[in-house]
Amino acid sequence: MPEAELWTTVLFNRFLAAPANALLNAIGRPAADPAHPWSNWLTMEILVVAIILVLFAMLRSRLSVDKPGKLQMTFEAVYNFISGQAHEGIDHNAGKYVSFFGTLFVFILFMNLIGVIPGFESPTMTPAVPLALAVSVFCYYHWMGLREQGVGRYLAHFAGSIVWMAPIMVPIELISHLSRPLSLTVRLFANMFAGEKVTVTFLALTYLAVPAIFMGLHVFVAFLQAFIFSLLAIIYVSGAVAHEH
Repeated sequence: MPEAELWTTVLFNRFLAAPANALLNAIGRPAADPAHPWSNWLTMEILVVAIILVLFAMLRSRLSVDKPGKLQMTFEAVYNFISGQAHEGIDHNAGKYVSFFGTLFVFILFMNLIGVIPGFESPTMTPAVPLALAVSVFCYYHWMGLREQGVGRYLAHFAGSIVWMAPIMVPIELISHLSRPLSLTVRLFANMFAGEKVTVTFLALTYLAVPAIFMGLHVFVAFLQAFIFSLLAIIYVSGAVAHEH
């Protein structure tokens, strides 16, 4: 059964179907229904990116050292929080990774929270979105590890510190690293999907008080899952760039 289109998706399919079909055909993945190439999760992601860009453009125009506004103070608090977590988790040069962790946290948080607004849904409810985020984290921490350690030293981490244990440790480490994108994906997707469905169900059954409780819970889960995802990214980067003796 095809998904019910959100109003944003209807607009994209009505006015931007041709560019989407051209792109999909160019990469050899034509749309199953050329009249409806856009999906809800994709239009929601684009909307979230647009909201973040507008918000940060407003923030940049209002930056002030003497009289910081509420928006500036909010994002300074977010930055300080993420930066603090990064410096606690990574022993050295943590500052150069903060931009990635901060971007990850803000992007996931906004995608999680947009589902609370009637007429929208969280893109993170679709497995493809958490999976793409998980793969980006997977590629990022391996790339940072290779840059920091060099190929030989980084690959030596997989063998462990005891030479004769290498035949056992290498398969264990490979399985551990390959399972990380799956665990990141399932954790974020399952929590957001469950939260969204519970909220929608209670909105259909009753009004005001009971749904408000679950919407509040949904907001809490949105913040929590964004934090957990970012924290795990910090832990993975820390393990990849650590200089162990």
